[in-house]
Amino acid sequence: MNFDYNETQSMIAESIKDFAEKNIRPNIMEWDEAQIFPIPLFKKLGEMGFMGVLVPEEYGGSGLGYHEYITIIEEISKVDPSIGLSVAAHNSLCTNHILTFGNEEQKKKWIPKLATAEHIGAWGLTEHNTGSDAGGMNTTAVRDGDSWIVNGAKNFITHAISGDIAVVIVRTGEKGDSKGMTAFVFEKGMPGFSSGKKENKLGMRASETAELVFDGCRVPDANRLGEVGQGFIQAMKILDGGRISIGALSLGIAKGAYEAALKYSKERYQFGQPISNFQGISFKLADMATEIEASELLLHKAAFLKQQHKPVTTLGAMAKMYASEVCVKVANEAIQIHGGYGYTKDFPVEKFYRDAKLCTIGEGTTEIQKLVISRNLLK
Repeated sequence: MNFDYNETQSMIAESIKDFAEKNIRPNIMEWDEAQIFPIPLFKKLGEMGFMGVLVPEEYGGSGLGYHEYITIIEEISKVDPSIGLSVAAHNSLCTNHILTFGNEEQKKKWIPKLATAEHIGAWGLTEHNTGSDAGGMNTTAVRDGDSWIVNGAKNFITHAISGDIAVVIVRTGEKGDSKGMTAFVFEKGMPGFSSGKKENKLGMRASETAELVFDGCRVPDANRLGEVGQGFIQAMKILDGGRISIGALSLGIAKGAYEAALKYSKERYQFGQPISNFQGISFKLADMATEIEASELLLHKAAFLKQQHKPVTTLGAMAKMYASEVCVKVANEAIQIHGGYGYTKDFPVEKFYRDAKLCTIGEGTTEIQKLVISRNLLK
């Protein structure tokens, strides 16, 4: 058991750190306040191989593993979690779904452009009335010759407006039937396929979130991923990896907030000494550091299982649940350590605080993670 970064991970960490400092940090508040989704930035990330991290080299990707992937998402999220979120959604949801369940022709058609960010990817499961209850979805696809006619809408979709490719799970059978849903690839410009309302969010504001709308959209059967009726089962497997992504995002937020708080505590003087000398502050820092360390170990154990193609559902849910709750707690304590300054936009912790909360909601709420964990424990 080796806890050190290997040479590749060390090089990746330094590379993404430098990139984030030069290309992300100077723009954080402008993107956040104007809710700008910076497409040119993602094109640059694609040129560096960070938009096709898990994609084999034969399809134009970096051919890296989940440990490296965690490192990339974490380092970006320490600077701007909203950028980390979009990189994660592109890699682990859209691209990985096609990579995992697409046939060879589909992979060659879509993966190379996704891996280089020539195309931005989206992934759609959630609807207005079906969040955790994905089986109750109302978006339907009806067979019509060698095509399907799709009607309905998806909500809270990352890159719904700017995405070029979207993997979407729709209902092809009875509502509530886990084998009544099918995954399709939709391409921008298809008649009847459009984006709707963009969400005005509390945090993660540089990561675009909006509706996908289907109004009599005709999608070729050639765009179907896997067998009819396997969409929900596919989605659950994709979310196993997605939970590692959100865990890595959470870890980056927690580390970013902790490092800011640690620095501030050494620089802020009260009663003639740095506030880090006071037990009330130093104990907060001790708790934060310990829980971050535990989050990181859980995540990398889940990554190890995923890399070995071993069952990861339980540990992935544990890692996502724990890391996301820790990042909210750490961001909250970081503001407390900053005092009144933490409530201003002059310091980075207020943004970490706003961004953190999504991690306990997206890709399965904390309550859903507990449900997944407990069901597997009680089997």
